[in-house]
Amino acid sequence: MTTYRIPYNRTQLAFSIPDSFHVEVLAPAQIPPAEDPSRAVIDALMHPVGEFDWSRFARAKSVALAINDKTRPVPLAVLLPPLLQRLADIGIADDAITLIAATGTHAPMCADELATVVPPEILARYRVMSHDCDDRAALVNLGATTRGTPVWINGVFARAEFRIALGNLEPHQFMGFSGGVKSAAVGLAGRETVTRNHSMMLDPRANIARYDDNPARQDVEEIGKMIGVHLALNAIVNPAYGAGPNGENKQIVHVIAGEPRAVMRVGIPRVLELYEQRVAAPFDLVVSSPGGHPKDINLYQAQKALAHATFVTKPGGTAILVAACPEGTGSRHYEDWIADKTSHAQVIETFKREGYRIGAHKAFQISRDASLERVLFVTDLPPEFVRRLLLTPYSSLDDALGIALRDLAPGARVGILPYANATIPVIGNTHHLELQ
Repeated sequence: MTTYRIPYNRTQLAFSIPDSFHVEVLAPAQIPPAEDPSRAVIDALMHPVGEFDWSRFARAKSVALAINDKTRPVPLAVLLPPLLQRLADIGIADDAITLIAATGTHAPMCADELATVVPPEILARYRVMSHDCDDRAALVNLGATTRGTPVWINGVFARAEFRIALGNLEPHQFMGFSGGVKSAAVGLAGRETVTRNHSMMLDPRANIARYDDNPARQDVEEIGKMIGVHLALNAIVNPAYGAGPNGENKQIVHVIAGEPRAVMRVGIPRVLELYEQRVAAPFDLVVSSPGGHPKDINLYQAQKALAHATFVTKPGGTAILVAACPEGTGSRHYEDWIADKTSHAQVIETFKREGYRIGAHKAFQISRDASLERVLFVTDLPPEFVRRLLLTPYSSLDDALGIALRDLAPGARVGILPYANATIPVIGNTHHLELQ
Protein backbone atom coordinates (compact mmCIF):
# COMPACT_ATOMS: atom_id res chain seq x y z
CA MET A 1 0.00 0.00 0.00
CA THR A 2 1.17 3.51 -0.77
CA THR A 3 -0.24 6.55 1.04
CA TYR A 4 -1.16 9.76 -0.77
CA ARG A 5 -2.54 13.11 0.34
CA ILE A 6 -5.05 15.40 -1.29
CA PRO A 7 -6.21 18.92 -0.28
CA TYR A 8 -9.60 19.25 1.40
CA ASN A 9 -10.84 22.63 2.64
CA ARG A 10 -7.96 23.97 4.78
CA THR A 11 -6.39 20.58 5.47
CA GLN A 12 -5.45 17.39 3.63
CA LEU A 13 -6.91 13.91 3.50
CA ALA A 14 -4.60 10.90 3.59
CA PHE A 15 -5.57 7.74 1.71
CA SER A 16 -3.90 4.53 0.60
CA ILE A 17 -4.01 2.58 -2.66
CA PRO A 18 -2.72 -1.00 -3.06
CA ASP A 19 0.50 -1.28 -5.03
CA SER A 20 -1.20 -3.72 -7.40
CA PHE A 21 -2.66 -0.71 -9.23
CA HIS A 22 -0.79 1.60 -11.60
CA VAL A 23 -0.98 5.02 -9.91
CA GLU A 24 0.07 8.37 -11.40
CA VAL A 25 -0.09 11.73 -9.63
CA LEU A 26 -0.82 14.58 -12.03
CA ALA A 27 0.28 17.78 -10.35
CA PRO A 28 1.73 21.05 -11.60
CA ALA A 29 5.48 21.14 -12.10
CA GLN A 30 7.73 21.87 -9.15
CA ILE A 31 8.97 25.24 -10.38
CA PRO A 32 10.73 27.25 -7.65
CA PRO A 33 8.72 30.25 -6.45
CA ALA A 34 10.02 33.78 -6.76
CA GLU A 35 12.62 34.42 -4.05
CA ASP A 36 11.22 37.90 -3.39
CA PRO A 37 7.58 38.14 -4.51
CA SER A 38 7.30 41.88 -3.85
CA ARG A 39 10.40 42.55 -5.93
CA ALA A 40 8.92 40.41 -8.70
CA VAL A 41 5.83 42.65 -8.72
CA ILE A 42 7.94 45.81 -8.73
CA ASP A 43 10.08 44.50 -11.60
CA ALA A 44 6.99 43.60 -13.63
CA LEU A 45 5.51 47.06 -13.12
CA MET A 46 8.77 48.77 -14.05
CA HIS A 47 9.15 46.66 -17.21
CA PRO A 48 5.64 46.30 -18.64
CA VAL A 49 5.11 44.14 -21.72
CA GLY A 50 3.46 45.38 -24.89
CA GLU A 51 2.71 49.00 -25.73
CA PHE A 52 2.02 50.34 -22.26
CA ASP A 53 3.42 53.68 -21.10
CA TRP A 54 3.06 54.85 -17.48
CA SER A 55 3.59 58.48 -18.47
CA ARG A 56 0.27 58.47 -20.30
CA PHE A 57 -1.55 58.13 -16.96
CA ALA A 58 0.50 60.53 -14.82
CA ARG A 59 -1.74 62.48 -12.46
CA ALA A 60 -4.90 60.70 -13.66
CA LYS A 61 -7.97 62.00 -11.82
CA SER A 62 -9.63 58.58 -11.50
CA VAL A 63 -8.21 55.07 -11.41
CA ALA A 64 -10.20 51.83 -11.04
CA LEU A 65 -8.73 48.45 -10.12
CA ALA A 66 -10.64 45.23 -10.79
CA ILE A 67 -9.67 42.74 -8.07
CA ASN A 68 -10.88 39.16 -7.73
CA ASP A 69 -13.38 38.08 -5.09
CA LYS A 70 -13.11 35.55 -2.25
CA THR A 71 -13.50 32.52 -4.52
CA ARG A 72 -10.14 33.03 -6.19
CA PRO A 73 -6.85 32.92 -4.26
CA VAL A 74 -5.18 35.92 -5.85
CA PRO A 75 -2.20 37.19 -3.79
CA LEU A 76 -3.53 40.74 -3.44
CA ALA A 77 -1.45 41.34 -0.31
CA VAL A 78 1.61 41.07 -2.55
CA LEU A 79 0.28 42.60 -5.77
CA LEU A 80 -1.48 45.67 -4.40
CA PRO A 81 1.19 47.52 -2.35
CA PRO A 82 3.73 47.88 -5.20
CA LEU A 83 0.97 48.80 -7.65
CA LEU A 84 -0.50 51.44 -5.36
CA GLN A 85 2.98 52.82 -4.71
CA ARG A 86 3.61 53.00 -8.44
CA LEU A 87 0.38 54.95 -8.88
CA ALA A 88 1.51 57.35 -6.15
CA ASP A 89 4.90 57.72 -7.86
CA ILE A 90 3.25 59.00 -11.06
CA GLY A 91 1.25 61.58 -9.15
CA ILE A 92 -2.09 59.86 -8.56
CA ALA A 93 -3.83 60.79 -5.32
CA ASP A 94 -5.19 58.14 -2.96
CA ASP A 95 -8.71 59.52 -3.24
CA ALA A 96 -8.61 59.06 -7.02
CA ILE A 97 -8.27 55.29 -6.67
CA THR A 98 -11.13 52.79 -6.34
CA LEU A 99 -10.72 49.04 -5.87
CA ILE A 100 -13.71 47.00 -7.09
CA ALA A 101 -14.25 43.36 -6.11
CA ALA A 102 -14.94 41.64 -9.43
CA THR A 103 -17.67 39.25 -8.32
CA GLY A 104 -19.09 38.49 -11.76
CA THR A 105 -22.47 36.86 -11.15
CA HIS A 106 -21.52 35.89 -7.58
CA ALA A 107 -23.26 37.72 -4.76
CA PRO A 108 -21.77 41.14 -3.91
CA MET A 109 -19.24 41.02 -1.09
CA CYS A 110 -20.07 42.71 2.21
CA ALA A 111 -17.56 44.75 4.20
CA ASP A 112 -16.51 41.78 6.34
CA GLU A 113 -15.86 39.69 3.24
CA LEU A 114 -13.84 42.44 1.59
CA ALA A 115 -11.60 42.40 4.66
CA THR A 116 -10.73 38.76 3.90
CA VAL A 117 -9.19 39.60 0.51
CA VAL A 118 -7.93 43.18 0.86
CA PRO A 119 -5.22 44.01 3.45
CA PRO A 120 -6.57 46.18 6.30
CA GLU A 121 -4.17 49.05 5.67
CA ILE A 122 -5.44 49.29 2.07
CA LEU A 123 -9.08 49.07 3.15
CA ALA A 124 -8.47 51.97 5.52
CA ARG A 125 -6.69 54.13 2.96
CA TYR A 126 -8.58 53.62 -0.32
CA ARG A 127 -12.15 53.32 -1.52
CA VAL A 128 -13.05 49.63 -1.84
CA MET A 129 -16.40 48.46 -3.18
CA SER A 130 -18.07 45.35 -4.56
CA HIS A 131 -19.56 44.88 -7.99
CA ASP A 132 -23.23 43.89 -8.34
CA CYS A 133 -24.10 42.37 -11.72
CA ASP A 134 -27.83 42.96 -11.17
CA ASP A 135 -27.64 46.64 -10.26
CA ARG A 136 -28.50 48.01 -13.69
CA ALA A 137 -28.27 51.62 -12.44
CA ALA A 138 -24.60 51.04 -11.60
CA LEU A 139 -23.78 49.66 -15.06
CA VAL A 140 -23.10 51.34 -18.39
CA ASN A 141 -23.81 49.88 -21.82
CA LEU A 142 -20.96 49.93 -24.34
CA GLY A 143 -22.77 48.26 -27.22
CA ALA A 144 -22.31 44.66 -28.35
CA THR A 145 -19.41 42.46 -29.43
CA THR A 146 -19.18 41.00 -32.93
CA ARG A 147 -20.46 37.73 -31.42
CA GLY A 148 -23.57 39.48 -30.16
CA THR A 149 -22.71 39.87 -26.48
CA PRO A 150 -24.32 43.00 -24.97
CA VAL A 151 -21.62 44.76 -22.99
CA TRP A 152 -22.87 46.04 -19.62
CA ILE A 153 -19.97 47.04 -17.37
CA ASN A 154 -19.55 48.51 -13.90
CA GLY A 155 -19.87 52.26 -14.36
CA VAL A 156 -17.17 53.24 -11.87
CA PHE A 157 -14.66 51.12 -13.75
CA ALA A 158 -15.82 52.12 -17.23
CA ARG A 159 -15.68 55.86 -16.48
CA ALA A 160 -12.24 55.85 -14.85
CA GLU A 161 -9.38 57.49 -16.73
CA PHE A 162 -7.03 54.60 -15.90
CA ARG A 163 -8.44 51.04 -15.83
CA ILE A 164 -6.43 48.16 -14.35
CA ALA A 165 -7.27 44.44 -14.08
CA LEU A 166 -5.56 42.23 -11.49
CA GLY A 167 -5.73 38.46 -11.16
CA ASN A 168 -4.05 35.13 -11.64
CA LEU A 169 -3.15 33.74 -15.04
CA GLU A 170 -4.10 30.06 -14.92
CA PRO A 171 -6.04 27.37 -16.81
CA HIS A 172 -9.80 27.74 -17.21
CA GLN A 173 -12.09 24.87 -18.19
CA PHE A 174 -13.91 26.63 -21.05
CA MET A 175 -12.31 30.09 -21.24
CA GLY A 176 -8.95 28.47 -21.98
CA PHE A 177 -7.11 30.70 -19.53
CA SER A 178 -7.96 33.31 -16.96
CA GLY A 179 -5.91 36.49 -16.76
CA GLY A 180 -5.54 39.58 -18.91
CA VAL A 181 -8.80 41.51 -19.13
CA LYS A 182 -10.97 38.72 -17.69
CA SER A 183 -11.34 40.05 -14.13
CA ALA A 184 -12.82 43.23 -15.61
CA ALA A 185 -14.56 41.92 -18.74
CA VAL A 186 -16.36 39.15 -16.82
CA GLY A 187 -15.88 40.06 -13.17
CA LEU A 188 -17.29 43.58 -13.58
CA ALA A 189 -19.93 42.74 -16.18
CA GLY A 190 -23.71 42.67 -15.96
CA ARG A 191 -25.53 39.36 -15.71
CA GLU A 192 -26.75 39.65 -19.30
CA THR A 193 -23.17 40.04 -20.51
CA VAL A 194 -21.86 37.05 -18.56
CA THR A 195 -24.80 34.90 -19.61
CA ARG A 196 -24.29 35.56 -23.31
CA ASN A 197 -20.52 35.14 -23.12
CA HIS A 198 -20.65 31.95 -21.08
CA SER A 199 -23.22 30.43 -23.44
CA MET A 200 -20.27 29.95 -25.78
CA MET A 201 -19.04 27.16 -23.50
CA LEU A 202 -21.12 24.78 -25.64
CA ASP A 203 -18.78 25.39 -28.59
CA PRO A 204 -16.21 22.53 -28.78
CA ARG A 205 -13.44 25.10 -29.17
CA ALA A 206 -14.29 26.58 -25.77
CA ASN A 207 -11.89 24.35 -23.95
CA ILE A 208 -9.06 24.37 -21.47
CA ALA A 209 -5.71 25.72 -22.76
CA ARG A 210 -7.35 26.90 -25.99
CA TYR A 211 -6.92 30.58 -26.73
CA ASP A 212 -6.80 32.05 -30.25
CA ASP A 213 -9.80 30.19 -31.65
CA ASN A 214 -11.72 29.94 -28.37
CA PRO A 215 -14.94 31.93 -28.95
CA ALA A 216 -15.61 32.52 -25.24
CA ARG A 217 -12.10 33.83 -24.61
CA GLN A 218 -11.95 35.95 -27.75
CA ASP A 219 -15.33 37.46 -26.87
CA VAL A 220 -13.81 38.42 -23.51
CA GLU A 221 -10.84 39.97 -25.29
CA GLU A 222 -13.25 42.06 -27.37
CA ILE A 223 -15.18 43.13 -24.26
CA GLY A 224 -11.89 44.17 -22.66
CA LYS A 225 -11.01 46.22 -25.73
CA MET A 226 -14.44 47.91 -25.67
CA ILE A 227 -13.98 48.77 -21.99
CA GLY A 228 -10.45 49.95 -22.65
CA VAL A 229 -8.53 48.00 -20.00
CA HIS A 230 -5.17 49.71 -20.02
CA LEU A 231 -3.09 47.52 -17.73
CA ALA A 232 -3.19 43.91 -16.55
CA LEU A 233 -1.20 42.80 -13.52
CA ASN A 234 -1.20 39.01 -13.36
CA ALA A 235 0.44 36.50 -11.07
CA ILE A 236 1.21 32.92 -12.00
CA VAL A 237 1.07 31.07 -8.72
CA ASN A 238 2.03 27.71 -7.37
CA PRO A 239 -1.33 25.90 -7.05
CA ALA A 240 -0.64 25.31 -3.37
CA TYR A 241 -1.26 29.03 -2.85
CA GLY A 242 -3.75 29.51 -0.06
CA ALA A 243 -3.42 25.95 1.24
CA GLY A 244 -1.28 27.01 4.17
CA PRO A 245 -1.93 29.84 6.63
CA ASN A 246 1.46 31.56 6.38
CA GLY A 247 3.19 30.57 3.17
CA GLU A 248 1.18 32.42 0.53
CA ASN A 249 3.74 35.00 -0.57
CA LYS A 250 6.47 32.55 -1.50
CA GLN A 251 4.09 30.70 -3.84
CA ILE A 252 4.24 33.31 -6.60
CA VAL A 253 6.20 31.91 -9.56
CA HIS A 254 5.95 34.75 -12.10
CA VAL A 255 4.44 38.24 -12.27
CA ILE A 256 3.62 39.94 -15.57
CA ALA A 257 2.29 43.47 -16.11
CA GLY A 258 1.49 45.48 -19.20
CA GLU A 259 -0.91 45.72 -22.10
CA PRO A 260 -3.42 42.90 -21.45
CA ARG A 261 -3.08 40.99 -24.70
CA ALA A 262 0.70 41.10 -24.41
CA VAL A 263 0.43 39.76 -20.86
CA MET A 264 -1.46 36.76 -22.26
CA ARG A 265 1.13 36.17 -25.00
CA VAL A 266 3.97 36.22 -22.50
CA GLY A 267 2.14 34.40 -19.72
CA ILE A 268 0.46 31.46 -21.46
CA PRO A 269 3.69 29.56 -22.29
CA ARG A 270 4.70 29.92 -18.64
CA VAL A 271 1.31 28.64 -17.49
CA LEU A 272 1.68 25.59 -19.73
CA GLU A 273 5.18 24.97 -18.40
CA LEU A 274 3.79 24.91 -14.87
CA TYR A 275 0.34 23.35 -15.24
CA GLU A 276 0.27 21.01 -18.25
CA GLN A 277 0.63 17.29 -17.48
CA ARG A 278 0.65 14.61 -20.18
CA VAL A 279 -0.34 10.96 -19.72
CA ALA A 280 -0.04 8.00 -22.06
CA ALA A 281 -3.62 6.75 -21.66
CA PRO A 282 -6.83 7.52 -19.74
CA PHE A 283 -7.45 6.21 -16.24
CA ASP A 284 -9.97 3.71 -14.88
CA LEU A 285 -10.25 5.82 -11.72
CA VAL A 286 -9.38 9.45 -11.02
CA VAL A 287 -9.31 11.00 -7.53
CA SER A 288 -9.65 14.73 -8.00
CA SER A 289 -9.52 17.74 -5.65
CA PRO A 290 -9.94 21.39 -6.74
CA GLY A 291 -6.95 22.15 -4.51
CA GLY A 292 -8.56 22.87 -1.14
CA HIS A 293 -9.74 26.26 0.13
CA PRO A 294 -10.91 28.48 -1.55
CA LYS A 295 -11.13 26.34 -4.68
CA ASP A 296 -13.53 23.98 -2.89
CA ILE A 297 -15.43 26.71 -1.03
CA ASN A 298 -18.58 25.67 -2.91
CA LEU A 299 -19.66 23.26 -5.62
CA TYR A 300 -19.87 26.08 -8.16
CA GLN A 301 -16.07 26.35 -7.96
CA ALA A 302 -15.29 22.69 -7.23
CA GLN A 303 -17.07 21.46 -10.34
CA LYS A 304 -13.99 22.40 -12.34
CA ALA A 305 -12.06 19.58 -10.67
CA LEU A 306 -14.59 17.10 -12.02
CA ALA A 307 -14.33 18.56 -15.51
CA HIS A 308 -10.55 18.31 -15.50
CA ALA A 309 -10.71 14.75 -14.18
CA THR A 310 -13.07 13.81 -17.02
CA PHE A 311 -10.43 14.78 -19.59
CA VAL A 312 -8.37 11.74 -18.53
CA THR A 313 -11.03 9.29 -17.26
CA LYS A 314 -12.06 6.34 -19.41
CA PRO A 315 -15.67 6.37 -20.61
CA GLY A 316 -17.53 4.36 -18.00
CA GLY A 317 -14.72 4.83 -15.48
CA THR A 318 -14.98 6.41 -12.04
CA ALA A 319 -14.16 9.92 -10.85
CA ILE A 320 -14.03 10.72 -7.14
CA LEU A 321 -14.56 14.44 -6.54
CA VAL A 322 -13.10 15.50 -3.18
CA ALA A 323 -14.44 18.93 -2.15
CA ALA A 324 -15.66 20.13 1.26
CA CYS A 325 -17.97 22.91 -0.07
CA PRO A 326 -18.54 24.69 3.29
CA GLU A 327 -20.64 27.34 1.50
CA GLY A 328 -22.90 24.86 -0.24
CA THR A 329 -23.39 25.04 -3.98
CA GLY A 330 -22.63 28.76 -4.18
CA SER A 331 -25.61 29.33 -6.47
CA ARG A 332 -29.29 29.55 -5.60
CA HIS A 333 -30.04 29.65 -9.35
CA TYR A 334 -28.33 26.27 -9.73
CA GLU A 335 -30.29 24.74 -6.85
CA ASP A 336 -33.64 26.11 -8.03
CA TRP A 337 -33.12 24.99 -11.61
CA ILE A 338 -32.11 21.42 -10.80
CA ALA A 339 -34.80 20.93 -8.12
CA ASP A 340 -37.28 19.17 -10.42
CA LYS A 341 -34.72 17.19 -12.45
CA THR A 342 -34.45 13.44 -11.86
CA SER A 343 -31.61 12.36 -14.14
CA HIS A 344 -28.48 13.62 -15.84
CA ALA A 345 -30.10 12.95 -19.20
CA GLN A 346 -32.99 15.24 -18.27
CA VAL A 347 -30.59 17.97 -17.16
CA ILE A 348 -28.68 17.81 -20.45
CA GLU A 349 -31.80 17.71 -22.61
CA THR A 350 -33.52 20.55 -20.75
CA PHE A 351 -30.45 22.77 -20.76
CA LYS A 352 -29.94 22.38 -24.50
CA ARG A 353 -33.63 23.00 -25.16
CA GLU A 354 -33.96 26.07 -22.93
CA GLY A 355 -30.62 27.63 -23.77
CA TYR A 356 -27.86 28.91 -21.52
CA ARG A 357 -28.72 30.19 -18.06
CA ILE A 358 -26.37 31.15 -15.23
CA GLY A 359 -26.61 28.46 -12.56
CA ALA A 360 -28.27 25.98 -14.90
CA HIS A 361 -24.96 25.83 -16.76
CA LYS A 362 -23.32 24.40 -13.65
CA ALA A 363 -25.87 21.59 -13.50
CA PHE A 364 -25.26 20.93 -17.20
CA GLN A 365 -21.47 20.78 -16.75
CA ILE A 366 -21.77 18.28 -13.92
CA SER A 367 -24.35 16.12 -15.71
CA ARG A 368 -22.35 16.22 -18.93
CA ASP A 369 -19.41 14.64 -17.12
CA ALA A 370 -21.47 12.36 -14.86
CA SER A 371 -23.19 10.91 -17.92
CA LEU A 372 -19.80 9.69 -19.15
CA GLU A 373 -18.49 8.20 -15.90
CA ARG A 374 -19.51 7.23 -12.39
CA VAL A 375 -19.05 10.17 -10.01
CA LEU A 376 -18.56 9.70 -6.27
CA PHE A 377 -18.64 12.94 -4.28
CA VAL A 378 -16.66 13.19 -1.02
CA THR A 379 -17.95 16.29 0.76
CA ASP A 380 -19.22 17.86 3.96
CA LEU A 381 -22.54 18.69 2.32
CA PRO A 382 -25.60 16.87 3.75
CA PRO A 383 -26.14 13.57 1.89
CA GLU A 384 -29.79 14.21 1.04
CA PHE A 385 -28.92 17.61 -0.37
CA VAL A 386 -26.18 16.05 -2.53
CA ARG A 387 -28.61 13.46 -3.85
CA ARG A 388 -31.00 16.22 -4.87
CA LEU A 389 -28.12 17.50 -7.02
CA LEU A 390 -28.06 14.04 -8.68
CA LEU A 391 -24.69 13.16 -7.14
CA THR A 392 -23.65 10.23 -4.95
CA PRO A 393 -22.40 11.51 -1.57
CA TYR A 394 -19.65 10.10 0.66
CA SER A 395 -18.45 11.59 3.93
CA SER A 396 -15.28 9.46 3.84
CA LEU A 397 -12.72 9.25 1.05
CA ASP A 398 -11.79 5.76 2.25
CA ASP A 399 -15.39 4.62 1.76
CA ALA A 400 -15.53 6.05 -1.76
CA LEU A 401 -12.19 4.46 -2.64
CA GLY A 402 -13.38 1.13 -1.29
CA ILE A 403 -16.32 1.20 -3.71
CA ALA A 404 -14.23 2.36 -6.67
CA LEU A 405 -11.27 0.00 -6.19
CA ARG A 406 -13.48 -3.02 -5.57
CA ASP A 407 -14.48 -3.04 -9.22
CA LEU A 408 -10.97 -2.71 -10.67
CA ALA A 409 -8.63 -5.49 -11.73
CA PRO A 410 -4.96 -5.51 -10.69
CA GLY A 411 -2.94 -3.23 -12.92
CA ALA A 412 -5.83 -0.82 -13.49
CA ARG A 413 -4.81 2.78 -14.00
CA VAL A 414 -5.50 5.26 -11.18
CA GLY A 415 -4.89 8.99 -11.53
CA ILE A 416 -4.66 11.50 -8.68
CA LEU A 417 -5.20 15.22 -9.32
CA PRO A 418 -4.48 17.05 -6.04
CA TYR A 419 -4.79 20.49 -7.68
CA ALA A 420 -7.17 19.67 -10.50
CA ASN A 421 -8.43 23.22 -11.05
CA ALA A 422 -4.88 24.27 -11.88
CA THR A 423 -3.86 21.16 -13.82
CA ILE A 424 -4.17 20.77 -17.58
CA PRO A 425 -4.32 17.00 -18.11
CA VAL A 426 -3.54 15.95 -21.68
CA ILE A 427 -3.61 12.47 -23.21
CA GLY A 428 -0.78 11.81 -25.64
CA ASN A 429 0.27 14.74 -27.81
CA THR A 430 -3.12 16.42 -28.11
CA HIS A 431 -2.76 20.18 -27.89
CA HIS A 432 -5.47 22.84 -28.23
CA LEU A 433 -3.28 25.93 -28.03
CA GLU A 434 -2.43 28.11 -30.99
CA LEU A 435 -0.94 31.29 -29.59
CA GLN A 436 -0.14 34.08 -32.00
